[in-house]
Amino acid sequence: MSNQSVAAGVGLAGVMAHCGGSPVGAVELLVGAIASAPAAPEPYAALAELWQDRRSDGLKESLEESGSLSAVPAQAYFLFLEGDMDNAVMALGSVTGVRPDVAWGAAPWFGDARFLGAVSAAALAEACLRTLDYGRDLDSDAMRKRFAPWFHALDVVSERDPVPESLAAMARLPRACGRYELSFALCDRADAVDPVMWTALARAATWRATGNLDQSAAAFERALLLEPDNWSLYLDLADLRAEQGDFAAAASLVDQGLGHEPHEVTLRAASVAYRTRLDGSADDLRALIALAPSLANTTYRNLLIDYACAGPKLPPELVAEARRIRRSQDG
Repeated sequence: MSNQSVAAGVGLAGVMAHCGGSPVGAVELLVGAIASAPAAPEPYAALAELWQDRRSDGLKESLEESGSLSAVPAQAYFLFLEGDMDNAVMALGSVTGVRPDVAWGAAPWFGDARFLGAVSAAALAEACLRTLDYGRDLDSDAMRKRFAPWFHALDVVSERDPVPESLAAMARLPRACGRYELSFALCDRADAVDPVMWTALARAATWRATGNLDQSAAAFERALLLEPDNWSLYLDLADLRAEQGDFAAAASLVDQGLGHEPHEVTLRAASVAYRTRLDGSADDLRALIALAPSLANTTYRNLLIDYACAGPKLPPELVAEARRIRRSQDG
């Protein structure tokens, strides 16, 4: 039996017969049909019938034990049928993160008024973050089309339940998809309720994604006004100033961050890197070489080494040592 024949509506009896009476096998076949045609109602009708018939027979436990990714969209639908909209959307977010090439959000239940009227902003925000867990490239017309139901859900739920921190988290999904206007709209809606640091940070990240570094810096500065003791914000703004070529401002900002968290290794590494780039201090470059193995983010570590090695009048042998460390860490 093909996925297409399931979607065409052979019914649960035919599915069960094909799977030898195995409920888990039936779920896998029906989810395969959903993956082929996510908006088709027939597989969901069969799943609803299966859930009604077998939920007292340990179907939920069997699906959890199977550990199969194919079970997750079905579990999301079953949670919807139970009225557990928050866990339903988080499950859908998880499978979407793994397989964003399938328009799981086109499921009829995902656009249902019962779902949109009950799911919390916090759960939808968490689901959005789960769609981004695997770092897939979502900035394309095809992805924007697949995620259109998500964008609709964001609009509806953010208006009904405008929790600023949740809306700031929601804004990450449309930003990743290149839907910057929606990301900004969520930030505007959040600020209308209560300006918080997370919204300013989301706005800064969105401006940065558009390439407008000046507006991004202004948003980071607003975030710092809201949370002046947050060392990571000083580092974020310092990195942006470095990207703009203003290493004096970058070094000053990192030093302000160190005033709040003097032992943070990332701040310490950024401080010596930016001062090396600014002043050509061999001692600072040696300090960066010593700190480099402690930096977990390889991309950021290498960026700091590149900045530092471009400093003026540095000893060539010290620059070569830093670049060797960079190459060895690349491997």
